[in-house]
Amino acid sequence: MRAVVVVESPAKAKTIEKYLGTGYKVLASYGHVRAFPKKDGSVDPEHDFALTYEVIEDKKKRLDAIEKALKRADTLILASDLDREGEAIAWHIADELKSRGCLDGKSIERITFHEITRKAITQAIAKPSQINMPLVDAQQARSALDYLVGFTLSPLLWRKVRSGLSAGRVQSVSLRLVCEREAHIRDFKAREYWTVHNDCTLATGTFTAQLHAMDGKNLSKFALESSVPAKTASKRVEKAVFTVESVQKKQTKQQPSPPFITSTVQMEAARKLGFTARKTMQLAQRLYEGEEIDGERVGLITYMRTDSVSISEEAIDAMRQYIATNFDAAYLPKQARRFKTKSKNAQEAHEAIRPTAVDRTPEKVKSMLDHDAWRLYELIWKRSLATQMSPALLDQVRADIRSESLMLRAAGSTLVFAGFRALYIEGTDEPVKEETQGMLPALAAGDVVNISNVMPKQHFTEPKARFSEATLVKDLESHGIGRPSTYASILNVLRERQYVEMDRKRFVPTEVGEIVNTFLTRYFDDVVNVGFTAGVEDKLDAIARGDCEWKPLLREFWAPFKKQVDHTMENVSRADVTHSETDEICEQCGKPMAIKLGRYGRFMACTGYPECKNARPLNDDKDKPTEEPELSDQKCDKCNAPMVIKAGRYGKFLGCSAYPECRNIQPLEKPKDTGVACPECNNGTFLEKKSRRGKLFYSCSTYPKCKNALWNPPVARSCPECQAPFVTKKTTKRRGTEWVCVNETCKWTEAVPENEV
Repeated sequence: MRAVVVVESPAKAKTIEKYLGTGYKVLASYGHVRAFPKKDGSVDPEHDFALTYEVIEDKKKRLDAIEKALKRADTLILASDLDREGEAIAWHIADELKSRGCLDGKSIERITFHEITRKAITQAIAKPSQINMPLVDAQQARSALDYLVGFTLSPLLWRKVRSGLSAGRVQSVSLRLVCEREAHIRDFKAREYWTVHNDCTLATGTFTAQLHAMDGKNLSKFALESSVPAKTASKRVEKAVFTVESVQKKQTKQQPSPPFITSTVQMEAARKLGFTARKTMQLAQRLYEGEEIDGERVGLITYMRTDSVSISEEAIDAMRQYIATNFDAAYLPKQARRFKTKSKNAQEAHEAIRPTAVDRTPEKVKSMLDHDAWRLYELIWKRSLATQMSPALLDQVRADIRSESLMLRAAGSTLVFAGFRALYIEGTDEPVKEETQGMLPALAAGDVVNISNVMPKQHFTEPKARFSEATLVKDLESHGIGRPSTYASILNVLRERQYVEMDRKRFVPTEVGEIVNTFLTRYFDDVVNVGFTAGVEDKLDAIARGDCEWKPLLREFWAPFKKQVDHTMENVSRADVTHSETDEICEQCGKPMAIKLGRYGRFMACTGYPECKNARPLNDDKDKPTEEPELSDQKCDKCNAPMVIKAGRYGKFLGCSAYPECRNIQPLEKPKDTGVACPECNNGTFLEKKSRRGKLFYSCSTYPKCKNALWNPPVARSCPECQAPFVTKKTTKRRGTEWVCVNETCKWTEAVPENEV
């Protein structure tokens, strides 16, 4: 064996080993193999930011397999992904293997490729390079910064706000954007304005025109601020005689959008397909790793973490050939269209996201993919092909229609030639059709226009809309915050931490999110500042280009940050952050009442605590009579009192009516017994239950004596391979429903018959 090749994904490993043939053993690292230990001190500012890594527990066996294979090879080829994280993974693998002494006398090569095709892999193997240390340094600097911010600010939040909270260098800035947008909406004062619309008729047809000028002055947006001037203007229009003063015609070209990069594919998939950024990246990863086609696994798209809009000449030629064969000649421009990335930090050696073969149409791969993966592939295929099609042509007409002191204006456009729009329109799911809306009839200067149905219309200004996934990603990118490959995880963390909720697919900050944001912006404004965060990204990119070293960035950041953390810890109390005094007086002790933050959100409590324990829910009306609790038909199994239905943080449950003497609680719905015996205690059976988050799981009926539990449903059937007492039923999109052995060392699986799914 000549070489051991290490990739990140096991799916890629099988494909690439088949492409390379004999002499190569391809193994997967399954992502990062080392990380900072989950304890303080992994980044040590006291010793010039020395970094401590440890092998991730479940990656030890991956490294052992690589070490074993290297005994029979003379070369280690690192083929992790071609972004900053991939470069760091390659370095960590090599560094760890060196420390084990298993690379002595062996050469180390680094290869990258944009797509998983036989040609791309063969070309990469023929032109190996070395690990790009500036890229590795940039990744280490980013990880160290994120670690210092997270491990320093998060404990501060636990002390000053509430336990279980977290802060992050990019996460907290994203939360700030969401909270500032919400504050803008809350504080927005709508402003009234009016417009006057008119139905116009002449011999060649009818159209609509808007009042544009009065007494020689163009009307600004707020020129007609109420119904009074709007109705006065309407009466003047009704009495006036109008003729066409001028008609301006011009033809405009609409060019196609650039091919997808990581951020734009997330935005467009959110707009058109309703996908979250996380889902888009998961589906794109599957498309990149590929599907079986004619007995061979082939990647369907190029690498999906990229900030470059360039396309290879070979791919451009293939697209132009496809257009020439499948569309009329007018749809193929004379010259190929090439896009250049505007960002100074984009890596032009990378490619945009495109199909690996343009003749692999969505129709051809539809049977190979599940519905969502196919929809994303279709989106990428159409967008890519559209970049090489002719521009759309639109005829635009503007007519000014004048009386002695008034002027109306009408505008319209007609789609003359669809061009790329015959295949793809950005940001809309509507089918392409000839555009005739707003089309004006034939007009000529001097034509007399009859005015009828003069319509004054009332409008109000509106605040900016809450962020959707697409618009938040766009805003993050426009500010230079984070990197496109991190957006999906950032947005997901905001949801997981319950800093935001989704309302009609829009981000709404929760009470906790707003309090955390207030705390961070009040005491750490420079850290959660948009400009600061964008500046850090620029410096990280400079490190990646090799223009500067990485430790000076950490030194520059740490000293003032640590000083502010220490000051806040000593001088800011929890009440300063979470308590807000009100004008209300406590009816029990006469002291002011305050709004406080508790485990389940904000509530009203007396400032005389702990001497006075008066408290109630924030929106509770103290004068409102208490509603009778809703009785259930069940009795308490501890004291035989009736059980009542109560509402808690995780939904409704049954509580004993004798509370607080009896504190017995039970789930509202009794757990369903699966009838499968628990092999750990041999006394109970598995019960189907719901977790606090609503996810089903299966636990032994003798809990808490036996704590055996499963996520997948148990099946009363022994494993035919290892004779384990039962198996579980697991369902995935790719493999369908199958029986899986509960013994982790046994790899037995079997498809479940359709009638038992």
